[in-house]
Amino acid sequence: MTNKKDGSGSVKAAFGAVNRNRLINEYFAGSSDTDAVSGADRIADAAGGAVAPHSAWQHVYRLLLWADQTTGLAHCYESDKSQPGKNWYSRSLAFHDWVTTALRSTPGNLAGDIDWLFRRATADLAAEVLRNAKKVAASAATQRAPYDGRNFPKPGEDPELIAIMKEVLGNYISADPSPDTWQFLVQRIRQYLAVENKRKNLVGEGFEDVLSHVVRRACPSANLDVSARRLLHDIPGFNRGRRGDKPNKVDVAVLRPPDRRTLVTAKWSVRADREKQFAADFVDYLAAESERLPFEYVFVTNEFDPARLMRACDQLGSNAPMFTHVVHINTDALRATYGANPEASMRRVVGHIDSGRLISLGSWLERLA
Repeated sequence: MTNKKDGSGSVKAAFGAVNRNRLINEYFAGSSDTDAVSGADRIADAAGGAVAPHSAWQHVYRLLLWADQTTGLAHCYESDKSQPGKNWYSRSLAFHDWVTTALRSTPGNLAGDIDWLFRRATADLAAEVLRNAKKVAASAATQRAPYDGRNFPKPGEDPELIAIMKEVLGNYISADPSPDTWQFLVQRIRQYLAVENKRKNLVGEGFEDVLSHVVRRACPSANLDVSARRLLHDIPGFNRGRRGDKPNKVDVAVLRPPDRRTLVTAKWSVRADREKQFAADFVDYLAAESERLPFEYVFVTNEFDPARLMRACDQLGSNAPMFTHVVHINTDALRATYGANPEASMRRVVGHIDSGRLISLGSWLERLA
């Protein structure tokens, strides 16, 4: 555990941008915590954290990919549609098999070789909670003092959950734990569930941060200016919006002086509202562009749904493809997941891969470099 060494609050805000970027830098620098980095050390490309474009996807998956809690398999699609008996369970098995082999892991150990960023942020959060526990307990005792002896509920008390655990485990427990022990167990379970809900931060802004780090490290000699969540009007050649308008932030901006500008929308997965936002953002970018010079609009994703990928590839803007490039973290993962005889929609996605309309992260990084 790394203690907070400055006033940034990096550990206190374990899932915030400051701590995320600290951890990402630690991952690429090569941590001394061998249990945490496990497979990461095995695929380090060079000293100092440089990344070879063709292996960039491995770092993205090791940092962000996770195992679905209900299936135990590497996550590639919505959990409710990937349960046993449904089509995406078979595809999830195929993806788990592919990524296990590609990362040189084993099916049973893969969960420990991925999800690095979430697990490290969770460890930071747990340590902070532990440090504050005595202080919080003392404050709570002072506030509850006027009500002593009146059997007020304790913070986090959950008799129903304890009753369920006693019912299931009763025959296996030789001695009944104390009320404080049951209460501690309830708190640990609640903390676990609450932390899991924070994952959306890592597949949202965390994906943008990881992608920014990967681009910088894969293209060190390309003289690129790379930033996450940069205001559009801070990018050269784009005007400031009208007063009162919501500031438009670009997920990842990749600039190469004097005039090459790449605006990246980075989404781990795609929802219907996000698809509508892609086109709205493109219209805003066109309206704000002031230099009458072309810019690239790139979509980077780990989406596996064939319909969503097809729409991204086929989307038009001003009678031309809206996205300059549609980039998947690894197109080989798509092929493996879809199988040897994919359905019609999946065959169309494979056709986009074959034609070069849908490219891998490594291919896009090689073009940038």
